[in-house]
Amino acid sequence: MTLLTNYRSLRACVQAGAVVFLTALLAGCAGLAAPPRSVALEMPPQWFAPLPHQGSLMSLADWWRQQGDPLLVELIEAAQTVSPTVVTAKASIDQARAARAQAAAALLPALDATGSASRSRQQPMGGFAAAPSNQAQAGLQASWEIDLFGRNDASRNAAQERLDGAQAQWHEARVSVAAEVARQYYSSRSCDRRVEVSDSDARSRAETARLTAMASKAGFQAPATAALARASAAESKARATQQRALCDLDIKALVALTARSEPALRQQLAQADSPSLALEPGPASVARVPAQVLAQRPDVYSAAREVAAASFEVASADAMRYPRLSLGGNITAGRVRIGGVSQGFDTWSIGPLAFSLPLFDGGRSRASLDSAKARYDDAAGKYRGVARQAVREVEEALVNLQSTADRASDTDIAVEGYRASFAGTEARYKVGLASLVELEESRRTLLAAQGALLSLQLERRNAWIALYRALGGGWQLDASAELAQQK
Repeated sequence: MTLLTNYRSLRACVQAGAVVFLTALLAGCAGLAAPPRSVALEMPPQWFAPLPHQGSLMSLADWWRQQGDPLLVELIEAAQTVSPTVVTAKASIDQARAARAQAAAALLPALDATGSASRSRQQPMGGFAAAPSNQAQAGLQASWEIDLFGRNDASRNAAQERLDGAQAQWHEARVSVAAEVARQYYSSRSCDRRVEVSDSDARSRAETARLTAMASKAGFQAPATAALARASAAESKARATQQRALCDLDIKALVALTARSEPALRQQLAQADSPSLALEPGPASVARVPAQVLAQRPDVYSAAREVAAASFEVASADAMRYPRLSLGGNITAGRVRIGGVSQGFDTWSIGPLAFSLPLFDGGRSRASLDSAKARYDDAAGKYRGVARQAVREVEEALVNLQSTADRASDTDIAVEGYRASFAGTEARYKVGLASLVELEESRRTLLAAQGALLSLQLERRNAWIALYRALGGGWQLDASAELAQQK
C-alpha cells in the first residue's frame, strides 16, 4: 500500500505542477522549428500523344485477369511470390515500420525497473563480531525528454513518411515483376508462332528441293538448280533449329522468374490455349491531365514521401539548436535486516527537471542542419526527375501504341499480298513458267512479311505492358498498404 500511495502522489505532482508549467512553455516555443516544405511541379496541361480508346477509363488493378489468359496470371503470382526484388521491398517495409516505432518511442517516457541486494558485516574496534546486515531494494526509475521544439516529433513524422514510401515501393516492385513476366511470356508465345512459320517454310523448301532433285535426275532441271534448292532447304532447316533454341531460352527465363520446374512449365504451356497476340487488352486508365497520372505511380509517390521525410529531418536538425528539457523520477521500496531486526523503507522523488541550452559545439549542430537541407534539396531534385520521367514513359507508351495501331492494317495487307504472290509463283514454278530463283525470292519475301507481322503483334503487346507499368499498375495507397501488411 505504501508503494501504491507513493506512486499516486508522484502522478498527482506531475499533473499538478510540471504539466502546467510545460504547457505554458510549449505554447511560447513550439513554433520555432522549421516547418515542412513542399515541392512545386510544372506538368504539361495535356497529353500530346493520342490516348488509347479515346482515353476510356478502367481500373488497372485486375488488368492481367482481363487478358483472358489464366496461365499468365498464375505465372505472375508465382513470380511475385519468389522475386528477390519483392522480398527486398517487403523487408524495407518491415525496417521502415521498426524505424517509425523507434522514433515514436522517443516521444514517450522511459521506465526502467531497478533492484539490488547486498550483505555486509562490520568489525567494530573492540574486536567483538557484529551481526551481518542484509539489504534489498527494488524500484522504478522514469525519464522523459520533453519535446519542446518538436525534434522527436519531426523524426517520427519523417519515419512515417518513409514507411508510406516503402509500401509504395513494394507495389512498384510487384508491378515491375508482373511486367517482366508478361513480356517474357508473350515473347515465348511469339517465339512459338515463329517456330510454326519456320517449320512451315522448312517443309515447303524441302518439298521444293525434293521435286527439283527428281526433275534434275530426269534431265528437266540443271544440276545447279537442284543444288540451289538443297541449299535453300538446308538454310531453312537451320533457321528453324535456331528459332527453337531461342524459344528454349525464353522458357528458361520464365523458369528463373517463376521458380517453376521446367518440365511442369513446358507442360502447362503446351496444354494452355495459345493466346492471340493480336488480341486487344482492355482500355487503360489514362487521365486526360498528365498531373493526375502522378497519383497512379508508386515511384512518384515514394519520391514525394522522401521529400516530406527530408523536410521533417530539416525541422529535427533545426530543433537541435534549441534548449532541451528533461524530467526524471523514481520510486524505491527497500528493506534492511540486521540481526533479528528488520526495517522497511519506501522513497520516491520527482526530478530533476533538467534544462540544457547548447552554447558551443564547434559548429556541429549547424553542420547537421546544413546536411539535412542538402538532403532535402537532393530529394526534391530526384522527385522532380521522377515526375518528369513518369510523364515521358506514359507519352512514349502512347506513341508506341498509336504507331503499332497505324501499322497493323498495312502489315496485314502486306502478308496477304505476299502470300498470294508466293502461291502464284509456286504454281508457275511447278509447270515450268517460273525459275527457282523467282520462287525462292517470293518465299523469302513472304517469310520476312510473316516475321514482321509477329514482331508488330509482340511490339503492341509490349507497348500495352509499358503503358500498364507507366500508369503505376493500378496502385492505390490504402489497398497497397493493407496488402503489404498482410504479406
